[in-house]
Amino acid sequence: MWSIIEIVLPVFLIIALGYTIRRTGLVDDHFFQQTNGLIFYICLPILLFYSIGTADFSTSFNFKLVLATSAGVASCFLVAYLYGCWRRYPAPVHGSFCQGAFRGNLAYIGLAIVYNAYGDEGLTRAGILLGFLVPVLNLFAILALVLPQQQQRTDFREIAKQIVLNPLILASLAGLLWSFFQLPMPTIMDRTLNIAAGMTLPLALLSIGNSFSLKNVKGDLGKAGLAIVMKLLFLPLLTVGFMVAFGVTGLDFAIGLLMAGAPTAVATYIMASKMGADGELAGTIVVLATGLSAFSYTLLLFFLRFFCPM
Repeated sequence: MWSIIEIVLPVFLIIALGYTIRRTGLVDDHFFQQTNGLIFYICLPILLFYSIGTADFSTSFNFKLVLATSAGVASCFLVAYLYGCWRRYPAPVHGSFCQGAFRGNLAYIGLAIVYNAYGDEGLTRAGILLGFLVPVLNLFAILALVLPQQQQRTDFREIAKQIVLNPLILASLAGLLWSFFQLPMPTIMDRTLNIAAGMTLPLALLSIGNSFSLKNVKGDLGKAGLAIVMKLLFLPLLTVGFMVAFGVTGLDFAIGLLMAGAPTAVATYIMASKMGADGELAGTIVVLATGLSAFSYTLLLFFLRFFCPM
Protein backbone atom coordinates (compact mmCIF):
# COMPACT_ATOMS: atom_id res chain seq x y z
CA MET A 1 0.00 0.00 0.00
CA TRP A 2 2.82 2.42 0.80
CA SER A 3 4.38 1.92 -2.63
CA ILE A 4 1.01 2.81 -4.19
CA ILE A 5 0.77 5.94 -2.05
CA GLU A 6 4.29 6.86 -3.22
CA ILE A 7 2.99 6.85 -6.81
CA VAL A 8 -0.23 8.80 -6.26
CA LEU A 9 0.63 11.25 -3.48
CA PRO A 10 3.49 13.17 -5.21
CA VAL A 11 1.25 13.97 -8.17
CA PHE A 12 -1.48 15.43 -5.97
CA LEU A 13 1.00 17.22 -3.73
CA ILE A 14 2.20 19.16 -6.79
CA ILE A 15 -1.44 19.94 -7.60
CA ALA A 16 -1.85 21.12 -4.00
CA LEU A 17 1.26 23.27 -4.41
CA GLY A 18 -0.31 24.97 -7.44
CA TYR A 19 -3.46 25.61 -5.41
CA THR A 20 -1.37 27.07 -2.54
CA ILE A 21 0.68 29.30 -4.84
CA ARG A 22 -2.51 30.75 -6.31
CA ARG A 23 -4.17 31.30 -2.90
CA THR A 24 -1.14 32.96 -1.33
CA GLY A 25 -1.05 35.51 -4.14
CA LEU A 26 2.54 34.71 -5.10
CA VAL A 27 1.43 34.87 -8.74
CA ASP A 28 -1.80 36.14 -10.30
CA ASP A 29 -4.36 34.70 -12.69
CA HIS A 30 -2.57 36.21 -15.67
CA PHE A 31 0.53 34.14 -14.90
CA PHE A 32 -1.40 30.88 -14.95
CA GLN A 33 -3.32 31.87 -18.07
CA GLN A 34 0.00 32.36 -19.83
CA THR A 35 1.31 29.13 -18.30
CA ASN A 36 -1.68 27.19 -19.68
CA GLY A 37 -0.88 28.49 -23.16
CA LEU A 38 2.79 27.59 -22.72
CA ILE A 39 1.88 24.06 -21.63
CA PHE A 40 -0.64 23.42 -24.38
CA TYR A 41 1.21 24.95 -27.32
CA ILE A 42 4.86 24.34 -26.38
CA CYS A 43 5.59 22.05 -23.43
CA LEU A 44 3.20 19.15 -24.05
CA PRO A 45 3.92 19.02 -27.81
CA ILE A 46 7.66 18.88 -27.01
CA LEU A 47 7.12 16.11 -24.44
CA LEU A 48 4.96 14.06 -26.80
CA PHE A 49 7.24 14.51 -29.80
CA TYR A 50 10.36 13.67 -27.79
CA SER A 51 8.97 10.67 -25.89
CA ILE A 52 7.37 9.18 -29.01
CA GLY A 53 10.08 10.16 -31.51
CA THR A 54 12.89 8.54 -29.51
CA ALA A 55 10.92 5.31 -28.93
CA ASP A 56 11.19 2.07 -30.84
CA PHE A 57 7.85 2.20 -32.65
CA SER A 58 7.79 -1.53 -33.37
CA THR A 59 7.93 -2.40 -29.67
CA SER A 60 6.10 0.60 -28.12
CA PHE A 61 3.01 0.73 -30.35
CA ASN A 62 0.16 -1.65 -29.54
CA PHE A 63 -2.77 -1.44 -31.95
CA LYS A 64 -4.94 -3.61 -29.69
CA LEU A 65 -4.42 -1.17 -26.82
CA VAL A 66 -5.47 1.77 -29.01
CA LEU A 67 -8.53 -0.18 -30.18
CA ALA A 68 -9.52 -1.25 -26.65
CA THR A 69 -9.20 2.19 -25.08
CA SER A 70 -10.99 3.86 -27.99
CA ALA A 71 -13.80 1.31 -27.70
CA GLY A 72 -14.05 2.08 -23.98
CA VAL A 73 -14.40 5.81 -24.67
CA ALA A 74 -16.99 5.23 -27.41
CA SER A 75 -19.03 2.88 -25.23
CA CYS A 76 -18.99 5.20 -22.23
CA PHE A 77 -20.06 8.11 -24.46
CA LEU A 78 -22.93 6.03 -25.82
CA VAL A 79 -24.14 4.95 -22.37
CA ALA A 80 -23.95 8.51 -20.98
CA TYR A 81 -25.70 9.98 -24.02
CA LEU A 82 -28.52 7.41 -24.03
CA TYR A 83 -28.97 7.79 -20.26
CA GLY A 84 -29.35 11.54 -20.70
CA CYS A 85 -31.92 10.94 -23.44
CA TRP A 86 -33.84 8.51 -21.22
CA ARG A 87 -33.88 11.00 -18.32
CA ARG A 88 -34.78 13.82 -20.73
CA TYR A 89 -32.04 16.12 -19.53
CA PRO A 90 -32.21 19.66 -20.94
CA ALA A 91 -29.78 20.05 -23.83
CA PRO A 92 -27.17 22.15 -21.94
CA VAL A 93 -27.18 19.73 -18.97
CA HIS A 94 -27.16 16.70 -21.26
CA GLY A 95 -24.07 17.90 -23.11
CA SER A 96 -22.03 18.70 -19.98
CA PHE A 97 -23.07 15.47 -18.25
CA CYS A 98 -22.18 13.33 -21.26
CA GLN A 99 -18.82 14.98 -21.92
CA GLY A 100 -17.84 14.86 -18.24
CA ALA A 101 -18.52 11.13 -18.09
CA PHE A 102 -15.83 10.06 -20.57
CA ARG A 103 -13.35 12.84 -21.43
CA GLY A 104 -10.29 12.38 -19.22
CA ASN A 105 -7.36 14.61 -18.37
CA LEU A 106 -4.88 12.26 -20.04
CA ALA A 107 -2.20 14.79 -20.92
CA TYR A 108 -1.88 16.46 -17.54
CA ILE A 109 -2.74 13.86 -14.89
CA GLY A 110 -2.83 10.55 -16.80
CA LEU A 111 0.73 10.92 -18.09
CA ALA A 112 1.99 12.02 -14.65
CA ILE A 113 0.51 8.96 -12.90
CA VAL A 114 1.87 6.58 -15.56
CA TYR A 115 5.32 8.19 -15.36
CA ASN A 116 5.39 7.93 -11.56
CA ALA A 117 4.33 4.29 -11.74
CA TYR A 118 6.32 2.98 -14.72
CA GLY A 119 9.02 5.54 -15.55
CA ASP A 120 10.27 6.50 -19.00
CA GLU A 121 9.06 3.34 -20.73
CA GLY A 122 5.56 3.83 -19.39
CA LEU A 123 5.60 7.50 -20.40
CA THR A 124 6.67 6.64 -23.94
CA ARG A 125 3.94 4.04 -24.43
CA ALA A 126 1.36 6.32 -22.82
CA GLY A 127 2.48 9.17 -25.09
CA ILE A 128 1.95 7.05 -28.18
CA LEU A 129 -1.48 6.00 -26.90
CA LEU A 130 -2.33 9.64 -26.20
CA GLY A 131 -1.46 10.55 -29.77
CA PHE A 132 -4.25 8.27 -30.98
CA LEU A 133 -6.76 9.02 -28.21
CA VAL A 134 -6.69 12.84 -28.45
CA PRO A 135 -8.62 12.96 -31.78
CA VAL A 136 -10.99 10.23 -30.53
CA LEU A 137 -11.77 12.17 -27.34
CA ASN A 138 -12.18 15.45 -29.24
CA LEU A 139 -14.57 13.86 -31.71
CA PHE A 140 -16.85 12.39 -29.04
CA ALA A 141 -16.61 15.56 -26.92
CA ILE A 142 -17.97 17.56 -29.85
CA LEU A 143 -20.73 15.00 -30.47
CA ALA A 144 -21.66 15.10 -26.77
CA LEU A 145 -22.20 18.86 -26.95
CA VAL A 146 -23.71 19.12 -30.43
CA LEU A 147 -26.17 16.19 -30.54
CA PRO A 148 -28.37 17.39 -27.64
CA GLN A 149 -28.60 20.80 -29.37
CA GLN A 150 -29.29 19.64 -32.91
CA GLN A 151 -31.26 22.79 -33.59
CA GLN A 152 -28.13 24.84 -33.00
CA ARG A 153 -26.15 25.73 -36.12
CA THR A 154 -22.71 24.24 -35.86
CA ASP A 155 -19.73 25.04 -38.05
CA PHE A 156 -18.34 21.56 -38.59
CA ARG A 157 -15.55 22.91 -40.78
CA GLU A 158 -14.30 24.99 -37.86
CA ILE A 159 -14.57 21.96 -35.56
CA ALA A 160 -12.62 19.81 -38.02
CA LYS A 161 -9.99 22.55 -38.27
CA GLN A 162 -9.62 22.64 -34.48
CA ILE A 163 -9.09 18.88 -34.39
CA VAL A 164 -6.63 18.74 -37.29
CA LEU A 165 -4.59 21.71 -36.00
CA ASN A 166 -4.58 20.57 -32.36
CA PRO A 167 -0.90 20.92 -31.28
CA LEU A 168 -1.03 17.66 -29.30
CA ILE A 169 -2.23 15.76 -32.37
CA LEU A 170 0.36 17.40 -34.62
CA ALA A 171 3.21 16.72 -32.17
CA SER A 172 2.13 13.12 -31.68
CA LEU A 173 1.88 12.59 -35.44
CA ALA A 174 5.35 14.08 -35.94
CA GLY A 175 6.75 11.85 -33.20
CA LEU A 176 5.06 8.77 -34.66
CA LEU A 177 6.53 9.46 -38.11
CA TRP A 178 9.98 10.14 -36.60
CA SER A 179 9.87 6.87 -34.69
CA PHE A 180 8.33 4.83 -37.52
CA PHE A 181 11.01 5.87 -40.02
CA GLN A 182 13.74 5.55 -37.33
CA LEU A 183 15.10 9.02 -38.03
CA PRO A 184 18.25 9.91 -36.07
CA MET A 185 18.04 12.38 -33.18
CA PRO A 186 21.15 14.62 -33.16
CA THR A 187 22.80 14.92 -29.74
CA ILE A 188 22.20 18.66 -29.39
CA MET A 189 18.55 18.25 -30.37
CA ASP A 190 18.14 15.26 -28.06
CA ARG A 191 19.55 17.06 -25.02
CA THR A 192 17.62 20.25 -25.73
CA LEU A 193 14.29 18.44 -26.04
CA ASN A 194 15.08 16.34 -22.96
CA ILE A 195 15.56 19.47 -20.85
CA ALA A 196 12.47 21.17 -22.29
CA ALA A 197 10.30 18.06 -21.83
CA GLY A 198 11.29 17.88 -18.17
CA MET A 199 9.34 21.04 -17.30
CA THR A 200 6.05 19.84 -18.78
CA LEU A 201 4.46 17.62 -16.13
CA PRO A 202 5.35 19.86 -13.13
CA LEU A 203 3.91 22.92 -14.89
CA ALA A 204 0.81 20.99 -15.93
CA LEU A 205 0.14 19.81 -12.37
CA LEU A 206 0.69 23.30 -10.95
CA SER A 207 -1.80 24.60 -13.50
CA ILE A 208 -4.38 22.00 -12.44
CA GLY A 209 -3.91 23.11 -8.83
CA ASN A 210 -4.48 26.73 -9.82
CA SER A 211 -7.79 25.87 -11.49
CA PHE A 212 -8.99 23.84 -8.50
CA SER A 213 -11.58 25.89 -6.59
CA LEU A 214 -14.51 24.81 -4.47
CA LYS A 215 -16.26 27.98 -5.67
CA ASN A 216 -16.79 26.11 -8.96
CA VAL A 217 -18.85 23.44 -7.19
CA LYS A 218 -22.34 24.55 -8.20
CA GLY A 219 -25.40 23.15 -9.87
CA ASP A 220 -26.85 19.65 -9.63
CA LEU A 221 -24.50 17.54 -7.48
CA GLY A 222 -26.53 14.41 -8.23
CA LYS A 223 -25.89 14.60 -11.97
CA ALA A 224 -22.27 15.61 -11.35
CA GLY A 225 -21.78 12.66 -9.00
CA LEU A 226 -23.16 10.19 -11.54
CA ALA A 227 -20.90 11.57 -14.28
CA ILE A 228 -17.90 11.25 -11.94
CA VAL A 229 -18.74 7.63 -11.08
CA MET A 230 -18.96 6.87 -14.79
CA LYS A 231 -15.62 8.58 -15.47
CA LEU A 232 -13.57 7.23 -12.55
CA LEU A 233 -15.05 3.73 -12.23
CA PHE A 234 -17.33 2.75 -15.11
CA LEU A 235 -14.96 3.80 -17.92
CA PRO A 236 -11.95 1.96 -16.39
CA LEU A 237 -14.11 -1.17 -16.00
CA LEU A 238 -15.28 -0.92 -19.60
CA THR A 239 -11.68 -0.49 -20.74
CA VAL A 240 -10.58 -3.53 -18.74
CA GLY A 241 -13.29 -5.57 -20.44
CA PHE A 242 -12.17 -4.51 -23.90
CA MET A 243 -8.47 -5.02 -23.10
CA VAL A 244 -9.17 -8.55 -21.86
CA ALA A 245 -11.26 -9.27 -24.96
CA PHE A 246 -8.50 -7.98 -27.27
CA GLY A 247 -5.71 -9.74 -25.39
CA VAL A 248 -3.89 -6.66 -24.04
CA THR A 249 -1.56 -7.66 -21.19
CA GLY A 250 1.42 -6.53 -19.13
CA LEU A 251 2.58 -2.92 -19.13
CA ASP A 252 0.17 -1.94 -21.90
CA PHE A 253 -2.76 -3.23 -19.81
CA ALA A 254 -1.63 -1.12 -16.84
CA ILE A 255 -1.20 1.99 -19.01
CA GLY A 256 -4.62 1.54 -20.60
CA LEU A 257 -6.27 1.27 -17.19
CA LEU A 258 -4.46 4.27 -15.68
CA MET A 259 -5.18 6.47 -18.69
CA ALA A 260 -8.85 5.44 -18.61
CA GLY A 261 -8.97 6.37 -14.92
CA ALA A 262 -7.86 9.98 -15.45
CA PRO A 263 -10.30 12.52 -13.98
CA THR A 264 -12.47 14.71 -16.18
CA ALA A 265 -10.44 17.15 -18.26
CA VAL A 266 -10.48 20.89 -17.57
CA ALA A 267 -11.13 21.35 -21.29
CA THR A 268 -14.68 20.03 -20.76
CA TYR A 269 -15.53 23.21 -18.84
CA ILE A 270 -14.01 25.42 -21.53
CA MET A 271 -15.82 23.64 -24.37
CA ALA A 272 -19.12 23.53 -22.47
CA SER A 273 -18.98 27.29 -21.87
CA LYS A 274 -18.16 28.03 -25.52
CA MET A 275 -20.73 25.68 -27.06
CA GLY A 276 -23.83 26.54 -25.06
CA ALA A 277 -23.75 23.72 -22.51
CA ASP A 278 -24.08 23.96 -18.72
CA GLY A 279 -20.76 25.51 -17.59
CA GLU A 280 -21.59 25.26 -13.88
CA LEU A 281 -22.23 21.52 -14.10
CA ALA A 282 -19.07 21.01 -16.17
CA GLY A 283 -16.97 22.95 -13.64
CA THR A 284 -18.41 20.94 -10.74
CA ILE A 285 -17.60 17.66 -12.46
CA VAL A 286 -14.01 18.75 -13.16
CA VAL A 287 -13.29 19.92 -9.60
CA LEU A 288 -14.84 16.95 -7.80
CA ALA A 289 -13.47 14.36 -10.23
CA THR A 290 -9.94 15.75 -9.86
CA GLY A 291 -10.11 15.58 -6.07
CA LEU A 292 -11.69 12.13 -5.93
CA SER A 293 -9.25 10.69 -8.48
CA ALA A 294 -6.59 10.55 -5.75
CA PHE A 295 -8.66 7.79 -4.16
CA SER A 296 -9.79 6.10 -7.38
CA TYR A 297 -6.18 5.96 -8.63
CA THR A 298 -5.16 4.32 -5.36
CA LEU A 299 -7.79 1.62 -6.00
CA LEU A 300 -6.69 1.13 -9.61
CA LEU A 301 -3.02 0.81 -8.62
CA PHE A 302 -3.96 -1.58 -5.84
CA PHE A 303 -5.79 -3.71 -8.42
CA LEU A 304 -2.80 -3.67 -10.76
CA ARG A 305 -0.28 -4.43 -8.01
CA PHE A 306 -2.11 -7.38 -6.48
CA PHE A 307 -4.20 -8.83 -9.28
CA CYS A 308 -2.18 -8.01 -12.43
CA PRO A 309 1.49 -8.25 -11.37
CA MET A 310 4.02 -7.82 -14.19
